[in-house]
Amino acid sequence: QVTLVESGGGLVQPGGSLRLSCAASGSIFNPYPMGWYRQVPGKQRELVASITSGGRTNYADSVQGRFTISRDNAKYMVYLQMNSLKPEDTAVYYCNRDGRFASWASWGQGTRVTVSS
Repeated sequence: QVTLVESGGGLVQPGGSLRLSCAASGSIFNPYPMGWYRQVPGKQRELVASITSGGRTNYADSVQGRFTISRDNAKYMVYLQMNSLKPEDTAVYYCNRDGRFASWASWGQGTRVTVSS
């Protein structure tokens, strides 16, 4: 079964941190570049971070220096460490293949991140 399952979201105060996790089935994960996306109501889903199978990373300007993406190829896991969170980071976060280089798999349910005092 082809699946993506995101977890780790929650409510956090501005300046706080969260670590998101994504469990992917092997057919989605290898050997593709993987990404974390986020979406807020009324806006398109945006790619915020991506990582190749070899570990090369890329970030959107809005999260550069605050977010860190990583992956465990043996466990088919992708992670997003989010530090110095801002209210504008509030969104539902999803993982999937990096759509610039590979077709998307079916989207998971996402994990909601709310940054608020």
